[in-house]
Amino acid sequence: MALVPHGGAGGSAVPLSCPVLTGDNYTIWTIKVEANLDAQGLWEAVVPAEDAAAAVIAKKDKPARAYLLGGLAEDILLQVSSKKTAAEVWASLKARFVGADSVRAARLSTLRGDFDRFVMADGEALDVYAGKISGMAAKYASLGATLDDAEMVKKLLDTVPDDLYTAVAGIEQFCDVETVCFDEVLGRLKAFQERSTRRKVALGGERHGDQLLLTADQWEARRRQRGRDHAHDDDDGSSVASGARGRRGKCHNCGIRGHFARDCRQPRKEKALLVNVDNEALL
Repeated sequence: MALVPHGGAGGSAVPLSCPVLTGDNYTIWTIKVEANLDAQGLWEAVVPAEDAAAAVIAKKDKPARAYLLGGLAEDILLQVSSKKTAAEVWASLKARFVGADSVRAARLSTLRGDFDRFVMADGEALDVYAGKISGMAAKYASLGATLDDAEMVKKLLDTVPDDLYTAVAGIEQFCDVETVCFDEVLGRLKAFQERSTRRKVALGGERHGDQLLLTADQWEARRRQRGRDHAHDDDDGSSVASGARGRRGKCHNCGIRGHFARDCRQPRKEKALLVNVDNEALL
């Protein structure tokens, strides 16, 4: 990373940190370089304003050019070292990495295809996915195109997982998705996601709709507990607490509450009926 001193406010030397352009990071590099040069008042030497005085531009040109050259890899530096002004260096780099109109159109088409295929993966953090969408807007800008908030909001709302669709419905009902800010929509989704997470933790399980979904371990523990209760009833049916008897239904075999027909110790009604019929036939 290059450091280029320039006289800042009050004449003090302020070191400017410049990221190194390697060829694969042109979009990010231009964003950082423009911000740094603009903060030091040198940007108009790279892209002169219409009403800028020539003398002012000439005064700022040398430090701006030195800053740009200090942020280039050696192979790229050799190709632009013959450029005498900061504006020429910048234009040469832009022509190399952005290209002619036909190349620019092709790259923009590729970006649109990548943007259309964006889908939030299972388990992907909401901030990470939103960062991908915001990063695409910066890539559009580097090619002279614009990815506005309405497109970004639509992409975000259309591709979030099912557990966020409740929040999506609320946003679409109470907000104008054509004018709402992307950051505002992201904030609403994050707030809903955090609230849902707290609710799941409080309930001790996961919710789907209005039903509580128990984990596999919880289901196994419940099954074992029911098995122990059933074994206890079979070993000593007479000692079952009155509260437990009250919770069981009425036996359809003997008519006594406290156990089910399958656990009844009395003779089955169907068998008793057959015995009576046989006795009548013998008589």
